[in-house]
Amino acid sequence: MTQGPIKVGLIGAGSIAGVHVDGYLANPGITRLVAVADVVPEHARRRAEPAGAQVYTDYREMLARADIDAVDICLPHHLHREAIVAAAEAGKHILCEKPLCLSHEEAQAVTEAVERAGVTLMCAHNQLFSAPVAKARELLDSGLLGTVYEVRTTDSFYNDFDPANMGWRATAETSGGGELIDTGYHPSYLLMHLAAAEPVEVVAMLSTHRLTFMEGEDSAQVLVRFANGVVGTITTSWAYTPTATTERFSVVGAKGSLHSDGSTLWYRLRGGEDGAFEFGPSDEYGGEIRHFAESLLAGTPPLHGHVEGIAVLGIILAAYESARTRAIAPVTALLPTP
Repeated sequence: MTQGPIKVGLIGAGSIAGVHVDGYLANPGITRLVAVADVVPEHARRRAEPAGAQVYTDYREMLARADIDAVDICLPHHLHREAIVAAAEAGKHILCEKPLCLSHEEAQAVTEAVERAGVTLMCAHNQLFSAPVAKARELLDSGLLGTVYEVRTTDSFYNDFDPANMGWRATAETSGGGELIDTGYHPSYLLMHLAAAEPVEVVAMLSTHRLTFMEGEDSAQVLVRFANGVVGTITTSWAYTPTATTERFSVVGAKGSLHSDGSTLWYRLRGGEDGAFEFGPSDEYGGEIRHFAESLLAGTPPLHGHVEGIAVLGIILAAYESARTRAIAPVTALLPTP
């Protein structure tokens, strides 16, 4: 158990770091952002200023600070593993942006480093902290739908990336693939969260409809079978805006179904009962950071730790393998050896 408030060092000061900083400022009683590290000093200063944090250009120098309890990793995908291992070896707890890492070998290294050091690693799966998702999970846990049969998740939008502004995301070596391992990571972890089981096998079709300058796909359709028999479907894209009737997520079970557009959650039972829950805007990043801090203070595991993060990576890697071989790909073969 860690004593509060949790003192955090931010590693990486790019665009996503901005909402993480806002999350710390929204939770002043239990967290303090005390340091920011980025190789570009002006980026680090911009993120550090609102919190009065100290600036570093080398995160390893920041890790040497004895008063930092945890780090928050907001680096490009291909730099996650190295930063996670360094933080674990320094005895720091870790919050890491998605994806956790990029390969079987990296997942093995992350697992070994975190478990050897005995630190907590939480995956920054922010959509789990939206109000409709939290309510859906509550209803499923209550048995409202009975045995769950099918889950669907969607995260698609028209992305205005072009060769001049896409940066490291345009290259598979630094991004890990294409849209699926980036934005597509969100509906993947959401699918697993709603299915409430480990993924077993995957079949996928990947496409490049519009962003032809990318090395990876700009769209993906993925079918996942879970250990409890649930079958899930992921649709995700940077190429287009989905139809107005497309749900963000839906679940079908023995007793009925539920679905959400991201702001309202509806359910309908076989006997005719139905209902709806309406929610205002969710502070997903504030909720994510609060959960991270509360987990460390209470000594309890976070909602999605490194085990769950690696399972989500297993879905993505199996999807890429399935698309390559045009066959069903097992997930277990792509996860770390126990």
